[in-house]
Amino acid sequence: MDAEDQELRPFEPVPDLLVLAAVERAELHAGRSVPRKAIAAHLGFQPGPVTTRRLRQQLEPLREGGSLGKARRHGQDQWTLTSEGANRLAAARRGGEVGELPESPQHRRWRQARKVAEEHYDAFRTLAFVTLEAAEKAAEPAAGADSEAWFELSVRLGAAFWLMGSVTYCLREWPEPNDARADRDDAPSGQMGRRNFVDWKRCEALASGGIR
Repeated sequence: MDAEDQELRPFEPVPDLLVLAAVERAELHAGRSVPRKAIAAHLGFQPGPVTTRRLRQQLEPLREGGSLGKARRHGQDQWTLTSEGANRLAAARRGGEVGELPESPQHRRWRQARKVAEEHYDAFRTLAFVTLEAAEKAAEPAAGADSEAWFELSVRLGAAFWLMGSVTYCLREWPEPNDARADRDDAPSGQMGRRNFVDWKRCEALASGGIR
């Protein structure tokens, strides 16, 4: 279970209208129909067989009633809010009948990334200096280090600098998501993956001269 899943709660019954709202938001953020796992995440539920089974028991009647549509893609059921479901949800909102959804997955990832960045920024900055010092020592002798040492340092430096770029972006530059639209990373070319804080441990090991 990853850090995001650890904040989620076990399945519990929720009103049908809240399920429709979760499907609507999940579709908006994904830009397409969504699997049950995505709907569960927008409802704040932990993934797993119990959640899958019990959520299916609630989704199917909504499909039979016309509020949801279902299709098969990549071996998974994909759910979508129908026009009838959207009208039902809109009418319920006008009547104040729809409750508040939990924090969205995209906002949860943003919040967690900032927290982890705060915890690791100083350590990654130190690691960048240590890696630079190793490169300086390799360059000190007139003949320099052998090619293998330079290739190893190129990996270490690349990982250390990527870490600093990613941790800086997550801490200071990633705008807080607005749930009215999907939160997409419009990273310039060469900066892809900068929000991938779950990869920091692997890059930290690379920068330290560890795993390849």
